[in-house]
Amino acid sequence: MSDLPDFNAEEVEMTEVIEHTEPTTERGAARRVALQVLYEVDCAHHLPGEVLTARLAESETDLSRKTVRYLTQLVQGVVETRSALDAVIQPYAPEWPLEQVAIIDRNILRLALYELIHQERIPVAVVISEAVELAALFGAEGAPRFVNGVLAAMANDVASLRERLKPPQEV
Repeated sequence: MSDLPDFNAEEVEMTEVIEHTEPTTERGAARRVALQVLYEVDCAHHLPGEVLTARLAESETDLSRKTVRYLTQLVQGVVETRSALDAVIQPYAPEWPLEQVAIIDRNILRLALYELIHQERIPVAVVISEAVELAALFGAEGAPRFVNGVLAAMANDVASLRERLKPPQEV
């Protein structure tokens, strides 16, 4: 006798499959690939450059040079500033230590925070919307709500966060 519940194989075949729609913008495509790279780097501790190269080689979509440049900037920026990003994120998600937050969720938050700080031309609402979309696409059931809540709280403090995390300007 098994501890596994009984299931009907016909029902399993009829379950809905979530279709991954194509991103609507080049930056949306860059964010999706960047998230996949960051996830693998965080979870498997592979080298970011190698993972990025592999993801680009596997990509079914032809990404423009501009998109690849943005994608590389995102990955490199998040990897280089990860500890600073995590230090900022933690107070906005106090219920869980960040290392206990789902890997995909914490990398969505890192990616979005990096964009909020370093891509000032992108409206805050767009960054949050894109992050929530990534959470809905790749995260668990409650991920979009969690990501939205953390980023909405950060949005109230975005000016001070930019001041705190931006590197000093060279003279």
